[in-house]
Amino acid sequence: MSTSEQATAPASPPPSSDGSIRAKKRPGDIAFSGTALAAGIIILLVLAATAVFLIVQSIPAIATDPEENHLLAGQSFWSYVGPFLFGTLWASILALVIATPIAIGIALFISHYAPRKLAALLGYIIDLLAAVPSVVYGLWGALVFSQFLQPFYEWLGATVGQVPVLDVLFSGPISPTGRTILTAALVLAVMILPIMTAICREVFLQTPKLHEEAALALGATRWEMITMSVLPFARGGMVSGAMLGLGRALGETMAVTMVLSGSPIVILQLLQSGNPLTIAANIALDFPEAHGTGVNTLIATGLVLFIVTFAVNAVARWIVNRRAEFSGAN
Repeated sequence: MSTSEQATAPASPPPSSDGSIRAKKRPGDIAFSGTALAAGIIILLVLAATAVFLIVQSIPAIATDPEENHLLAGQSFWSYVGPFLFGTLWASILALVIATPIAIGIALFISHYAPRKLAALLGYIIDLLAAVPSVVYGLWGALVFSQFLQPFYEWLGATVGQVPVLDVLFSGPISPTGRTILTAALVLAVMILPIMTAICREVFLQTPKLHEEAALALGATRWEMITMSVLPFARGGMVSGAMLGLGRALGETMAVTMVLSGSPIVILQLLQSGNPLTIAANIALDFPEAHGTGVNTLIATGLVLFIVTFAVNAVARWIVNRRAEFSGAN
């Protein structure tokens, strides 16, 4: 190398103490890494602040005398929140059972069956459904969907409700309005369908092409290829998508409040006028008239919902990480 070339050549970064050579950090890299670190810290701080606020504000509701709380009306806090927790879990589990097979079917059709243009169009439509406000779903469910389902509920009560095992769910006097826990669960299923479908679709598309081509080369049909290659690979993603959809259903407020005329009861029947109420809907209904320790009681029920939702999302993240470690995707 000539003298002029040596003068113009960039200096190599000095070696570190362990002998390895580290690249020089540019100002853009330092700014980006600092911004990302600050964003992560802010998320943790917001989560911690929310948890601290809920815990501090919930202590008076649990520690004070139930006779002095107009919402508790002499009962303990856990007796008060129990029916609402049951209603929250019952409606969310029903929505999850309804939405999961539909989401998987739509995702499989988009990723492996539909033509490319049709798949792109369906993907856009599914993604746009997530942008619809929950109050719109609530209005649709209360004014249109419930009236549409009421004759179907009458038929269910007259036929399926007479079966010895299924009468636990479909027996009893049928609601004349159709605004039942099953209607609320169906509306929730429509609301969580976009996020579940999007996650399943992306996971299905990440299946190694060599696995799919190998199955087809061995004589498998397209459905056999999906059952042998796609579904086993995407099992963790499907479970995590279902858990994220469950977390969305657990915290839904307006749609359930507008559709369901519930009360603090524990009942399994899906078609009756008497229905359990969810925690979020109860907070929305009672908060305007709550005062004193009643506000703390509603905040305490919100803490219970926060813990349940946080646990669901933590389990979903654990499943995703475990699947990534197993498949070597990370």
